[in-house]
Amino acid sequence: MTGRRRLAGFYFVTDAALSRAGNASDVRSAVAAGVAAVQYRAKAGRTRELCREAAELRALCPETLFIVNDRVDVALAVGADGVHVGQDDLPCAAARRLLGEAGVVGVSVRSAAEARTAEREGADYVAVSPVFDTRTKPDAAAPCGLDVLREVSEAVALPVVAIGGVHLGNAPAVIEAGAACLCAISATVRAPDVEAEIRRFQELFSAGGHLPGARR
Repeated sequence: MTGRRRLAGFYFVTDAALSRAGNASDVRSAVAAGVAAVQYRAKAGRTRELCREAAELRALCPETLFIVNDRVDVALAVGADGVHVGQDDLPCAAARRLLGEAGVVGVSVRSAAEARTAEREGADYVAVSPVFDTRTKPDAAAPCGLDVLREVSEAVALPVVAIGGVHLGNAPAVIEAGAACLCAISATVRAPDVEAEIRRFQELFSAGGHLPGARR
């Protein structure tokens, strides 16, 4: 990654609508569990309010990669480490120009071709989404499946994040298909103990030797 360590392990994404305890509590738990990154995702809200909450969450991640979904302006305003964009958002190359070489840019993809394009345009990682059927994102496209995840992992030299419908039951297959990171939103933010649930996912990586040591 550009000026950053390579991603490996659990990739945490906020979801205020699903959370039992709220974004701030969830992010504290995620950081304590040693996640690879925290992504602030808020699809609605005034820019000033998004900046306020993003700044609050950024302060909770002094040593954890902090990414803002979609909004490069918010990422720049709060000093985030980077931004994550989709195929219909600001192009990867434009995000790279705005953030500079030190910023982290992630791109959602649904094919090996899209992943290769993102790599050429300066992405630091790509996310295959959704891998499985998911209700977390109401407008989610049809699931890509493990075959596409595997094709993307083989097509690029970038870390690949698997998002969408991931749970402890299918997570081992996701990792075997080449995912350097995985994200399981509803499986974690709805849990009574968010930190403990994330650690259960982290253990799948550490068992295979893929995960740098999480802080205890």
